[in-house]
Amino acid sequence: MPRAIHVFRTPDRFIAGTVGEPGDRSFYLQAVHEARVVSVALEKQQVQVLADRMGLLLEEVHRRFGTAIPPELEDVDTSPLQMPVDVEFRVGTMGLGWDAESEAVVVELLAVTDAEVDESVVLDDTEEGPDAVRVFLTPIQAREFTTRSERVVSAGRPPCPLCGEPLAASGHMCVRTNGYRRGEVFDAAEEFGDDT
Repeated sequence: MPRAIHVFRTPDRFIAGTVGEPGDRSFYLQAVHEARVVSVALEKQQVQVLADRMGLLLEEVHRRFGTAIPPELEDVDTSPLQMPVDVEFRVGTMGLGWDAESEAVVVELLAVTDAEVDESVVLDDTEEGPDAVRVFLTPIQAREFTTRSERVVSAGRPPCPLCGEPLAASGHMCVRTNGYRRGEVFDAAEEFGDDT
C-alpha cells in the first residue's frame, strides 16, 4: 500500500498542544487548513527539539539569505487543539528544511516504523516509506510555532530547585535529600527536635 503524505502548503494553524494534566500529558502536533485537520502524537522531547532546531534554522536562513526573520513573539495562538484529536500516527523521524522558492520552512513528520528510515525518504514523495505530514510555514508562522512550543513544553510540572526533576502534586522523591519526599524534610527535622 502506498504511503499517505498529508501536505499543508498554506496552513491556517500548525501548533503543538497537549491533552491531560501536568505529569500525565500527551503531546500532539496539529496542522489545520480550513476544515482539514491532521494530528500526530509525539514525545515532549520531540516538540522541544523541533522548536529548538526551527529557531536555529530561522537564524541560519537570515544569515545566509538575508531573509527577514521575526524576533521572539509575545502574542501567539494560545487556543487549544481542535477536538477530538484523531491521531493519524505517532511521529518517529522528523525532517526540517528551507524551501528558497516559496521562502518557507518545511517540516516533515514521519510515522514510527519497524524498518530503518532511509533519510532519502524525508522531504521526498517516494511511494515507499512511512506515512508523513509535510507542512510549509512562513517565517512568522515558524516563529509562532517555536514560541508556542516552548510555552507548551514549559507549562508542565515545575522542576525541583534541588535536583531539577519534575515536581508532582503528591510530592517528590528528591535524590538531593537522601530519599525524603520534598516537603517532608522540614517535618522530619522538627520531629527530631532539630532547630537548625
